[in-house]
Amino acid sequence: MLKHLPPILTPELLHALASMGHGDDLVLVDAHFPASRVAQQGHARLVRMPGLTVSQVLDAVLQVLPLDTFGPACGWTMEVVGDAQAVPPAVHEFRQQLAAQGRQDVATLERYAFYEQARQAYVIVQTGDLRTYANLLLRKGVLGHG
Repeated sequence: MLKHLPPILTPELLHALASMGHGDDLVLVDAHFPASRVAQQGHARLVRMPGLTVSQVLDAVLQVLPLDTFGPACGWTMEVVGDAQAVPPAVHEFRQQLAAQGRQDVATLERYAFYEQARQAYVIVQTGDLRTYANLLLRKGVLGHG
């Protein structure tokens, strides 16, 4: 056990986060997301955390992962199919969690654009979250910048 680390961060996930470089993407996805296929297509690492929600994993990850400050956004959610203006409850919660960290720069991607970006990710974390559209892509930044 390590001090000052959220206990839900498994050794596998911690290793993946520590192995990422600035500009690499981390994708936190719900139980509905085709994580295995997308990870395989993009050669991403796949970490499964079936007993947790994306929000729980996000809280833990935000304690150890610096977010990008160089681009127009540090994160992206999946746009609701057929209603680009809709904000699902999970997305609203993610935005609040990121805002608490001083980050308002979360954009949306059309569903297939989100899948394509996820294929470029370094790691995909599939949770047991049953909420629809509980998918979030984060870009790693550097420590001490921004």
